[in-house]
Amino acid sequence: MDDWLGRGGPFGAIVGFLLGALLLLPVCYVYGQWIQRLPDAAGEAAYAAQVFPPLVSYFTGWVMLLAYFVVCPWEAVALGKIAAYIFPTLNSIELYRIGEQPIFLPRLALGLLLTLFLATLNYRGIRLSANFQKLSMSLLLVLFAATVGISVTHGSPANFHPLFHATPVLSVLLILQIVPYFFTGFESVAKSAEEANPGFRERSYWHAMALALGGAALFYALAVAAVAYIAPWQGLIGLRFVTAAAFQTALGARWPVSLILACALFGLFQCFNGNFIAATRLLFALGRNGGVTPRLGAVHPKFQTPSTAVWTVCVGTVFAQLLGDAILVPVTEVGSAAAAFGWFSACLSFFIVERCLRLRLITTLGGLAALVLLLMKFVPIFPGHFSRAEWIALAVWLMVGLLLRARS
Repeated sequence: MDDWLGRGGPFGAIVGFLLGALLLLPVCYVYGQWIQRLPDAAGEAAYAAQVFPPLVSYFTGWVMLLAYFVVCPWEAVALGKIAAYIFPTLNSIELYRIGEQPIFLPRLALGLLLTLFLATLNYRGIRLSANFQKLSMSLLLVLFAATVGISVTHGSPANFHPLFHATPVLSVLLILQIVPYFFTGFESVAKSAEEANPGFRERSYWHAMALALGGAALFYALAVAAVAYIAPWQGLIGLRFVTAAAFQTALGARWPVSLILACALFGLFQCFNGNFIAATRLLFALGRNGGVTPRLGAVHPKFQTPSTAVWTVCVGTVFAQLLGDAILVPVTEVGSAAAAFGWFSACLSFFIVERCLRLRLITTLGGLAALVLLLMKFVPIFPGHFSRAEWIALAVWLMVGLLLRARS
Protein backbone atom coordinates (compact mmCIF):
# COMPACT_ATOMS: atom_id res chain seq x y z
CA MET A 1 0.00 0.00 0.00
CA ASP A 2 2.88 2.35 0.77
CA ASP A 3 4.28 1.80 -2.74
CA TRP A 4 0.87 2.23 -4.41
CA LEU A 5 0.01 5.50 -2.65
CA GLY A 6 3.54 6.79 -3.24
CA ARG A 7 3.19 6.13 -6.95
CA GLY A 8 -0.29 7.38 -7.71
CA GLY A 9 -2.12 8.66 -4.66
CA PRO A 10 -5.53 7.13 -3.90
CA PHE A 11 -7.38 8.06 -7.08
CA GLY A 12 -4.36 7.42 -9.29
CA ALA A 13 -4.02 3.92 -7.81
CA ILE A 14 -7.74 3.15 -8.14
CA VAL A 15 -7.90 4.35 -11.77
CA GLY A 16 -4.63 2.57 -12.58
CA PHE A 17 -5.88 -0.82 -11.37
CA LEU A 18 -9.31 -0.51 -12.99
CA LEU A 19 -7.83 0.72 -16.27
CA GLY A 20 -5.23 -2.05 -16.17
CA ALA A 21 -7.96 -4.71 -15.89
CA LEU A 22 -9.86 -3.14 -18.79
CA LEU A 23 -6.75 -3.13 -20.97
CA LEU A 24 -6.08 -6.79 -20.16
CA LEU A 25 -9.56 -8.08 -21.02
CA PRO A 26 -8.60 -8.73 -24.68
CA VAL A 27 -5.52 -10.63 -23.44
CA CYS A 28 -7.83 -12.66 -21.24
CA TYR A 29 -10.04 -13.46 -24.22
CA VAL A 30 -7.04 -14.63 -26.27
CA TYR A 31 -6.05 -17.05 -23.51
CA GLY A 32 -9.61 -18.39 -23.46
CA GLN A 33 -9.38 -19.08 -27.19
CA TRP A 34 -5.98 -20.73 -26.83
CA ILE A 35 -7.15 -23.08 -24.03
CA GLN A 36 -10.08 -24.28 -26.14
CA ARG A 37 -7.68 -25.20 -28.94
CA LEU A 38 -4.60 -26.25 -26.97
CA PRO A 39 -5.17 -27.19 -23.29
CA ASP A 40 -1.47 -27.58 -22.49
CA ALA A 41 0.29 -26.93 -19.16
CA ALA A 42 3.12 -25.27 -21.09
CA GLY A 43 0.81 -22.30 -21.74
CA GLU A 44 2.69 -19.53 -23.53
CA ALA A 45 5.51 -21.91 -24.52
CA ALA A 46 3.04 -24.27 -26.20
CA TYR A 47 1.35 -21.39 -28.02
CA ALA A 48 4.65 -19.97 -29.25
CA ALA A 49 5.71 -23.44 -30.44
CA GLN A 50 2.89 -23.35 -33.00
CA VAL A 51 4.56 -20.54 -34.95
CA PHE A 52 8.12 -19.99 -33.68
CA PRO A 53 11.30 -22.09 -33.49
CA PRO A 54 11.80 -24.30 -30.39
CA LEU A 55 14.35 -21.92 -28.81
CA VAL A 56 11.88 -19.02 -28.94
CA SER A 57 9.16 -21.22 -27.50
CA TYR A 58 11.42 -22.37 -24.68
CA PHE A 59 12.49 -18.87 -23.61
CA THR A 60 8.89 -17.68 -23.78
CA GLY A 61 8.01 -20.32 -21.21
CA TRP A 62 11.16 -19.67 -19.19
CA VAL A 63 10.46 -15.94 -18.86
CA MET A 64 6.82 -16.60 -17.94
CA LEU A 65 8.01 -19.06 -15.31
CA LEU A 66 9.85 -16.16 -13.69
CA ALA A 67 6.56 -14.26 -13.29
CA TYR A 68 5.14 -17.09 -11.17
CA PHE A 69 8.28 -18.20 -9.40
CA VAL A 70 9.30 -14.79 -8.04
CA VAL A 71 6.00 -14.51 -6.19
CA CYS A 72 6.78 -17.60 -4.08
CA PRO A 73 9.78 -16.23 -2.11
CA TRP A 74 8.06 -12.82 -2.06
CA GLU A 75 5.12 -14.34 -0.16
CA ALA A 76 7.35 -16.40 2.13
CA VAL A 77 9.32 -13.29 3.13
CA ALA A 78 6.09 -11.32 3.59
CA LEU A 79 4.83 -13.98 6.03
CA GLY A 80 7.76 -13.32 8.36
CA LYS A 81 7.33 -9.58 8.04
CA ILE A 82 3.62 -9.68 8.92
CA ALA A 83 4.16 -12.14 11.77
CA ALA A 84 6.90 -9.93 13.23
CA TYR A 85 4.46 -6.99 13.28
CA ILE A 86 2.13 -9.10 15.44
CA PHE A 87 4.92 -10.64 17.52
CA PRO A 88 7.89 -8.21 17.65
CA THR A 89 10.06 -10.83 19.37
CA LEU A 90 10.43 -12.52 15.98
CA ASN A 91 12.80 -9.68 15.07
CA SER A 92 15.61 -11.33 16.99
CA ILE A 93 18.64 -13.54 16.29
CA GLU A 94 19.95 -11.57 13.34
CA LEU A 95 21.82 -13.90 10.98
CA TYR A 96 23.21 -11.41 8.42
CA ARG A 97 22.28 -8.32 6.42
CA ILE A 98 21.68 -7.61 2.73
CA GLY A 99 22.17 -3.90 2.21
CA GLU A 100 20.40 -2.32 5.16
CA GLN A 101 17.90 -5.17 5.57
CA PRO A 102 18.57 -7.65 8.42
CA ILE A 103 17.68 -11.34 8.10
CA PHE A 104 16.23 -12.75 11.33
CA LEU A 105 16.21 -16.47 12.07
CA PRO A 106 12.59 -16.78 13.40
CA ARG A 107 11.15 -14.92 10.39
CA LEU A 108 13.21 -16.98 7.98
CA ALA A 109 12.10 -20.20 9.69
CA LEU A 110 8.42 -19.24 9.33
CA GLY A 111 8.82 -18.70 5.60
CA LEU A 112 10.61 -22.01 5.21
CA LEU A 113 7.88 -23.87 7.09
CA LEU A 114 5.14 -22.35 4.90
CA THR A 115 7.09 -23.27 1.76
CA LEU A 116 7.49 -26.88 2.90
CA PHE A 117 3.80 -27.06 3.85
CA LEU A 118 2.61 -25.89 0.43
CA ALA A 119 5.11 -28.13 -1.36
CA THR A 120 3.83 -31.14 0.57
CA LEU A 121 0.23 -30.15 -0.14
CA ASN A 122 0.87 -29.89 -3.89
CA TYR A 123 2.97 -33.05 -3.91
CA ARG A 124 0.06 -35.09 -2.54
CA GLY A 125 -2.54 -33.95 -5.07
CA ILE A 126 -4.23 -31.06 -6.85
CA ARG A 127 -7.51 -31.62 -4.97
CA LEU A 128 -5.87 -30.94 -1.61
CA SER A 129 -4.30 -27.81 -3.03
CA ALA A 130 -7.60 -26.65 -4.55
CA ASN A 131 -9.47 -27.14 -1.27
CA PHE A 132 -6.81 -25.16 0.59
CA GLN A 133 -7.17 -22.42 -2.03
CA LYS A 134 -10.93 -22.23 -1.59
CA LEU A 135 -10.68 -22.04 2.19
CA SER A 136 -7.98 -19.33 2.16
CA MET A 137 -9.81 -17.24 -0.42
CA SER A 138 -13.16 -17.47 1.38
CA LEU A 139 -11.69 -16.37 4.70
CA LEU A 140 -9.80 -13.55 2.97
CA LEU A 141 -12.98 -12.16 1.39
CA VAL A 142 -14.94 -12.31 4.65
CA LEU A 143 -12.23 -10.44 6.55
CA PHE A 144 -11.75 -7.97 3.70
CA ALA A 145 -15.47 -7.15 3.63
CA ALA A 146 -15.32 -6.45 7.38
CA THR A 147 -12.31 -4.15 6.86
CA VAL A 148 -14.05 -2.14 4.13
CA GLY A 149 -17.14 -1.86 6.34
CA ILE A 150 -15.08 -0.39 9.19
CA SER A 151 -13.57 2.17 6.80
CA VAL A 152 -17.00 3.24 5.52
CA THR A 153 -18.36 3.80 9.02
CA HIS A 154 -15.31 5.57 10.51
CA GLY A 155 -13.69 7.42 7.57
CA SER A 156 -14.20 10.70 5.75
CA PRO A 157 -14.08 11.75 2.06
CA ALA A 158 -11.79 14.63 3.06
CA ASN A 159 -8.98 12.14 3.68
CA PHE A 160 -8.75 11.44 -0.06
CA HIS A 161 -7.29 14.87 -0.86
CA PRO A 162 -5.15 15.34 -2.82
CA LEU A 163 -6.45 12.68 -5.19
CA PHE A 164 -3.12 12.16 -7.00
CA HIS A 165 0.49 12.00 -5.84
CA ALA A 166 1.76 13.75 -8.99
CA THR A 167 -0.05 14.84 -12.16
CA PRO A 168 -3.05 12.60 -12.96
CA VAL A 169 -1.46 11.06 -16.07
CA LEU A 170 1.88 10.33 -14.37
CA SER A 171 0.16 8.92 -11.27
CA VAL A 172 -1.91 6.47 -13.32
CA LEU A 173 1.09 5.58 -15.50
CA LEU A 174 3.23 4.65 -12.49
CA ILE A 175 0.49 2.30 -11.26
CA LEU A 176 0.03 0.74 -14.71
CA GLN A 177 3.70 -0.26 -14.61
CA ILE A 178 3.10 -2.66 -11.71
CA VAL A 179 -0.33 -3.86 -12.85
CA PRO A 180 1.09 -6.96 -14.62
CA TYR A 181 2.66 -8.23 -11.40
CA PHE A 182 -0.48 -7.81 -9.31
CA PHE A 183 -2.78 -9.17 -12.02
CA THR A 184 -0.60 -12.14 -12.90
CA GLY A 185 -2.66 -15.26 -12.27
CA PHE A 186 -5.73 -15.09 -14.49
CA GLU A 187 -3.73 -16.76 -17.28
CA SER A 188 -2.51 -19.48 -14.89
CA VAL A 189 -5.83 -21.20 -15.63
CA ALA A 190 -4.11 -22.43 -18.80
CA LYS A 191 -1.44 -24.25 -16.76
CA SER A 192 -4.10 -26.30 -14.95
CA ALA A 193 -6.27 -27.01 -18.01
CA GLU A 194 -4.96 -30.58 -18.24
CA GLU A 195 -6.11 -31.25 -14.65
CA ALA A 196 -9.58 -29.74 -15.01
CA ASN A 197 -12.75 -31.64 -14.25
CA PRO A 198 -13.89 -33.37 -17.49
CA GLY A 199 -17.28 -31.70 -17.11
CA PHE A 200 -15.83 -28.18 -17.16
CA ARG A 201 -17.03 -26.53 -20.39
CA GLU A 202 -14.37 -25.18 -22.72
CA ARG A 203 -16.00 -21.77 -23.03
CA SER A 204 -16.05 -21.41 -19.25
CA TYR A 205 -12.29 -20.84 -19.21
CA TRP A 206 -12.75 -17.35 -20.67
CA HIS A 207 -15.48 -16.56 -18.16
CA ALA A 208 -13.36 -17.80 -15.25
CA MET A 209 -10.38 -15.68 -16.29
CA ALA A 210 -12.52 -12.58 -16.85
CA LEU A 211 -14.04 -12.98 -13.38
CA ALA A 212 -10.57 -13.40 -11.87
CA LEU A 213 -9.35 -10.24 -13.60
CA GLY A 214 -12.41 -8.19 -12.65
CA GLY A 215 -12.37 -9.49 -9.09
CA ALA A 216 -8.71 -8.55 -8.71
CA ALA A 217 -9.29 -5.02 -10.01
CA LEU A 218 -12.22 -4.48 -7.64
CA PHE A 219 -10.27 -5.92 -4.71
CA TYR A 220 -7.27 -3.60 -5.22
CA ALA A 221 -9.46 -0.55 -5.86
CA LEU A 222 -11.47 -1.16 -2.67
CA ALA A 223 -8.30 -1.78 -0.66
CA VAL A 224 -6.85 1.58 -1.71
CA ALA A 225 -10.17 3.35 -1.14
CA ALA A 226 -10.57 1.82 2.34
CA VAL A 227 -7.14 3.03 3.47
CA ALA A 228 -7.40 6.50 1.95
CA TYR A 229 -10.94 6.98 3.30
CA ILE A 230 -10.16 6.17 6.91
CA ALA A 231 -7.01 8.33 7.33
CA PRO A 232 -5.19 11.17 5.46
CA TRP A 233 -3.05 9.14 3.05
CA GLN A 234 -0.08 11.53 2.75
CA GLY A 235 0.74 11.05 6.41
CA LEU A 236 0.91 7.29 5.90
CA ILE A 237 3.67 7.10 3.30
CA GLY A 238 6.87 5.71 4.76
CA LEU A 239 5.19 3.95 7.69
CA ARG A 240 5.48 0.20 8.26
CA PHE A 241 2.30 -1.67 7.31
CA VAL A 242 0.46 1.37 6.04
CA THR A 243 -2.95 -0.33 6.00
CA ALA A 244 -2.74 -1.45 9.62
CA ALA A 245 -1.27 1.90 10.70
CA ALA A 246 -4.11 3.81 9.04
CA PHE A 247 -6.83 1.87 10.86
CA GLN A 248 -5.02 1.94 14.20
CA THR A 249 -4.53 5.72 13.97
CA ALA A 250 -8.15 6.37 12.98
CA LEU A 251 -9.77 4.10 15.57
CA GLY A 252 -7.20 4.37 18.36
CA ALA A 253 -7.46 0.63 18.94
CA ARG A 254 -5.35 -2.44 18.25
CA TRP A 255 -8.06 -4.92 17.23
CA PRO A 256 -8.50 -3.58 13.66
CA VAL A 257 -4.79 -4.22 13.13
CA SER A 258 -5.27 -7.89 14.05
CA LEU A 259 -8.19 -8.10 11.61
CA ILE A 260 -6.18 -6.57 8.77
CA LEU A 261 -3.12 -8.72 9.41
CA ALA A 262 -5.29 -11.85 9.49
CA CYS A 263 -6.72 -10.73 6.14
CA ALA A 264 -3.19 -10.25 4.81
CA LEU A 265 -2.10 -13.69 6.01
CA PHE A 266 -4.95 -15.50 4.26
CA GLY A 267 -4.31 -13.43 1.14
CA LEU A 268 -0.68 -14.44 1.34
CA PHE A 269 -1.56 -18.14 1.65
CA GLN A 270 -3.84 -18.24 -1.37
CA CYS A 271 -1.54 -16.11 -3.53
CA PHE A 272 1.53 -18.19 -2.63
CA ASN A 273 -0.32 -21.44 -3.33
CA GLY A 274 -1.78 -20.23 -6.63
CA ASN A 275 1.58 -19.11 -7.98
CA PHE A 276 3.25 -22.27 -6.67
CA ILE A 277 0.77 -24.35 -8.68
CA ALA A 278 1.35 -22.30 -11.85
CA ALA A 279 5.15 -22.37 -11.50
CA THR A 280 5.32 -26.12 -10.92
CA ARG A 281 2.97 -26.92 -13.82
CA LEU A 282 4.89 -24.71 -16.23
CA LEU A 283 8.25 -26.15 -15.12
CA PHE A 284 6.80 -29.66 -15.48
CA ALA A 285 5.65 -28.84 -19.02
CA LEU A 286 9.09 -27.49 -19.98
CA GLY A 287 10.63 -30.74 -18.73
CA ARG A 288 8.08 -32.87 -20.56
CA ASN A 289 8.71 -30.99 -23.80
CA GLY A 290 12.49 -31.33 -23.49
CA GLY A 291 13.23 -27.67 -22.83
CA VAL A 292 14.93 -28.54 -19.53
CA THR A 293 15.92 -31.91 -18.08
CA PRO A 294 13.18 -34.53 -18.74
CA ARG A 295 13.27 -35.51 -15.06
CA LEU A 296 11.24 -32.36 -14.33
CA GLY A 297 8.49 -33.79 -16.54
CA ALA A 298 7.97 -36.79 -14.25
CA VAL A 299 4.53 -37.53 -12.78
CA HIS A 300 4.15 -39.22 -9.40
CA PRO A 301 2.60 -42.69 -9.99
CA LYS A 302 0.29 -42.48 -6.96
CA PHE A 303 -0.61 -38.79 -6.54
CA GLN A 304 -0.52 -37.91 -10.27
CA THR A 305 1.32 -34.65 -9.54
CA PRO A 306 4.50 -33.20 -11.12
CA SER A 307 6.46 -34.27 -8.04
CA THR A 308 9.98 -33.40 -9.25
CA ALA A 309 8.88 -29.96 -10.42
CA VAL A 310 7.13 -29.37 -7.08
CA TRP A 311 10.27 -30.02 -5.03
CA THR A 312 12.45 -28.07 -7.49
CA VAL A 313 10.30 -24.94 -7.09
CA CYS A 314 10.31 -25.55 -3.34
CA VAL A 315 14.13 -25.63 -3.19
CA GLY A 316 14.39 -22.54 -5.42
CA THR A 317 11.95 -20.67 -3.19
CA VAL A 318 13.93 -21.60 -0.09
CA PHE A 319 17.17 -20.23 -1.55
CA ALA A 320 15.51 -17.02 -2.78
CA GLN A 321 14.09 -16.40 0.71
CA LEU A 322 17.63 -15.97 1.98
CA LEU A 323 17.62 -12.53 0.31
CA GLY A 324 15.00 -11.35 2.83
CA ASP A 325 13.10 -8.05 2.67
CA ALA A 326 15.45 -6.71 0.00
CA ILE A 327 13.51 -8.65 -2.67
CA LEU A 328 10.02 -7.32 -1.93
CA VAL A 329 9.72 -4.25 -4.18
CA PRO A 330 12.36 -5.09 -6.87
CA VAL A 331 10.65 -8.46 -7.42
CA THR A 332 7.45 -6.60 -8.27
CA GLU A 333 9.22 -4.78 -11.10
CA VAL A 334 10.87 -7.87 -12.66
CA GLY A 335 7.71 -9.96 -12.26
CA SER A 336 5.66 -7.27 -14.03
CA ALA A 337 7.91 -7.32 -17.08
CA ALA A 338 7.96 -11.13 -17.23
CA ALA A 339 4.16 -11.36 -17.09
CA ALA A 340 3.68 -8.67 -19.75
CA PHE A 341 6.11 -10.50 -22.03
CA GLY A 342 4.17 -13.75 -21.65
CA TRP A 343 0.86 -12.02 -22.44
CA PHE A 344 2.34 -10.34 -25.50
CA SER A 345 3.74 -13.65 -26.74
CA ALA A 346 0.36 -15.39 -26.39
CA CYS A 347 -1.36 -12.62 -28.34
CA LEU A 348 1.30 -12.51 -31.08
CA SER A 349 1.16 -16.30 -31.55
CA PHE A 350 -2.65 -16.27 -31.75
CA PHE A 351 -2.63 -13.38 -34.23
CA ILE A 352 -0.40 -15.40 -36.56
CA VAL A 353 -2.48 -18.60 -36.46
CA GLU A 354 -5.95 -16.98 -36.48
CA ARG A 355 -7.66 -15.98 -39.72
CA CYS A 356 -10.94 -14.54 -38.38
CA LEU A 357 -10.83 -10.74 -38.71
CA ARG A 358 -12.87 -10.13 -35.53
CA LEU A 359 -10.61 -12.33 -33.41
CA ARG A 360 -7.54 -10.74 -34.95
CA LEU A 361 -8.81 -7.29 -33.98
CA ILE A 362 -9.37 -8.36 -30.35
CA THR A 363 -5.93 -10.00 -30.35
CA THR A 364 -4.34 -6.81 -31.66
CA LEU A 365 -5.85 -4.79 -28.81
CA GLY A 366 -4.58 -7.30 -26.27
CA GLY A 367 -1.13 -7.46 -27.85
CA LEU A 368 -0.78 -3.67 -27.90
CA ALA A 369 -1.82 -3.42 -24.23
CA ALA A 370 0.73 -6.07 -23.22
CA LEU A 371 3.45 -4.47 -25.35
CA VAL A 372 2.91 -1.04 -23.80
CA LEU A 373 3.08 -2.53 -20.30
CA LEU A 374 6.31 -4.28 -21.28
CA LEU A 375 7.93 -1.20 -22.85
CA MET A 376 7.15 0.88 -19.77
CA LYS A 377 9.66 -1.28 -17.87
CA PHE A 378 12.30 -1.52 -20.60
CA VAL A 379 12.40 1.92 -22.24
CA PRO A 380 14.29 4.58 -20.22
CA ILE A 381 12.01 7.45 -21.29
CA PHE A 382 9.28 6.08 -18.99
CA PRO A 383 9.52 6.93 -15.29
CA GLY A 384 9.87 3.83 -13.16
CA HIS A 385 11.76 1.82 -15.79
CA PHE A 386 14.16 -0.99 -14.89
CA SER A 387 17.08 -0.08 -12.66
CA ARG A 388 20.51 -1.66 -13.00
CA ALA A 389 19.74 -4.24 -10.31
CA GLU A 390 16.59 -5.35 -12.11
CA TRP A 391 18.41 -5.70 -15.44
CA ILE A 392 21.01 -7.85 -13.68
CA ALA A 393 18.33 -10.05 -12.09
CA LEU A 394 16.64 -10.59 -15.47
CA ALA A 395 20.00 -11.33 -17.15
CA VAL A 396 20.86 -13.91 -14.49
CA TRP A 397 17.52 -15.63 -14.97
CA LEU A 398 18.03 -15.79 -18.76
CA MET A 399 21.57 -17.16 -18.32
CA VAL A 400 20.30 -19.90 -16.01
CA GLY A 401 17.66 -20.76 -18.62
CA LEU A 402 20.30 -20.88 -21.35
CA LEU A 403 22.50 -23.24 -19.32
CA LEU A 404 19.59 -25.58 -18.57
CA ARG A 405 18.60 -25.58 -22.24
CA ALA A 406 22.17 -26.35 -23.34
CA ARG A 407 22.43 -29.26 -20.89
CA SER A 408 19.12 -30.75 -21.96
